[in-house]
Amino acid sequence: QVQLVESGGGLVQAGGSLRLSCAASGRTFDTYTLGWFRQAPGKERQFVAAMRWSGSNTYYADSVKGRFTISRDNTMNTVYLQMNTLKPEDTAVYYCAAEHSDVVRVLGVMTHSGYRYWGQGTQVTVSS
Repeated sequence: QVQLVESGGGLVQAGGSLRLSCAASGRTFDTYTLGWFRQAPGKERQFVAAMRWSGSNTYYADSVKGRFTISRDNTMNTVYLQMNTLKPEDTAVYYCAAEHSDVVRVLGVMTHSGYRYWGQGTQVTVSS
């Protein structure tokens, strides 16, 4: 059974940094894409970043390009989201998601409904 566990959220001032972690377990993820999404109160879930477990392809929302970096540690089965130069509008619950890369390729990496597995989320709050 696939399990995704996020950690690393918290309260930070604008301009600061946080690193989120997503520990993945329950299967091998070589053929999977792992993504980060976020959801602010009253808003729809929004794509942030994604990467294939194998290979170097990465994808970012325009709003985070140049500030956020997605990476992985294969030995730890963990995906990270390094968030720099945080802004108050980055405040949201951040979720890790996983799905087979063939499915993601068809539905689109930014489509949250295309991901079958989700973590419980971690709160990120950026104060101005």
